Amino acid sequence: MKHIIMVFAVFAFAKAYSQGPPITADKPIMLGGNSFTVKTLTEIRNTERGTAVYAPLMMHYVISSKSLVAVHLPFISYDLEDTSGSNLADIKLLGKYQFFRKDGTGKTWRMVAKTVQALPTGEELDIMELSTGKYQGYYGVVSGYETLKYGISAEVGYNWMPGGTFDEFRAKLGFGLPLLKPQYPNKQLNLYFEYTSALLVERDWYQLFYAQGVQYALKNVTFDLALQLPLVQDIPDNRAFKSSLFLGTRFTF
Repeated sequence: MKHIIMVFAVFAFAKAYSQGPPITADKPIMLGGNSFTVKTLTEIRNTERGTAVYAPLMMHYVISSKSLVAVHLPFISYDLEDTSGSNLADIKLLGKYQFFRKDGTGKTWRMVAKTVQALPTGEELDIMELSTGKYQGYYGVVSGYETLKYGISAEVGYNWMPGGTFDEFRAKLGFGLPLLKPQYPNKQLNLYFEYTSALLVERDWYQLFYAQGVQYALKNVTFDLALQLPLVQDIPDNRAFKSSLFLGTRFTF
């Protein structure tokens, strides 16, 4: 009987946490090999320079419980003080490999190595992470600890831009709080509290952001909503960040 209860608890945990990463952060859990996730996370970014709407189509393929590859095809519409228009943004190729995993009853701790290769397909708009028109390579580590009551994720990495000035030390910290008890079929309502720290080395800029998000998941479909605001900004006044609104959906099959 003890073994049956343990198996059921692990099964419920897997179902309750199979909906992918937080909203503005990431997490290392990859459940179920040979599965696809199609998602989008539209960002409406307002700055002193103007407004940009970034809408990526993201296709993720989980090769196994340890590895994932993805391609992000983004579209951007912008109205900036010096230019406006709409175009394809920088296409991104993503890869993750899990190198550490420790499971317990109703809890798990995992770590993955992560890389994002941004291709110079967008306009040279000088918009960090969205459209730079220059090659970038990001290399980092994502760690996550999750239980049936809460989740914690952390990420540290470095973004390298050999042909530009967006070299960046990046750190993220996120907390997830499920408001519903684990159930099958999957039904979730989660709150996310997420922090992002960005230090641009060559420009000597620093920003610290906070995002408050809510997520609703039903079976294999997820809906995301988050508002990101600046906490600390050490950048030129004419490039200051005001806010970002994130709207997203995910479908796994």
